[in-house]
Amino acid sequence: MDVDGILTDGTVMIHADGSEAKAFSILDGMGLVRCRGAGIALAWISGRPSRATAVRAAELKIPHLIQGRTDKLSALQELAGRLGLKAGAVCYMGDDDIDAPALAWAGVGATVPGAMPAAVAAADYVTGLAAGHGAVREVCEHILRRPI
Repeated sequence: MDVDGILTDGTVMIHADGSEAKAFSILDGMGLVRCRGAGIALAWISGRPSRATAVRAAELKIPHLIQGRTDKLSALQELAGRLGLKAGAVCYMGDDDIDAPALAWAGVGATVPGAMPAAVAAADYVTGLAAGHGAVREVCEHILRRPI
């Protein structure tokens, strides 16, 4: 999944010393922990490098963190290839134009209310909950209810 605008509400606070802060939902974190516990491979693909993202990924033990890649489709396809996954076995969440090709390629593409039109058009599912406020948990719960 994308990070900013999916795991967060898209706000990045830049402090005077150059450090940044982001707000991540605890509900989303628990959904990811449950998915990881169920053996589901997890990955974050972000267009911009962020120490805050790396710290949160480490806390949640996200095994695949790809930062600084704006070609989300090629990053997702490379990762899927390394993991031996076909598109149909992949769920991708994204909210912006650069996410649209990955959303369309994945077996299930999910986005959030307020996403850019290209992302909404490419997605199979739009969450009821907002980005950074339980949208990821909502998708995790759908995945966990499906038989593998």
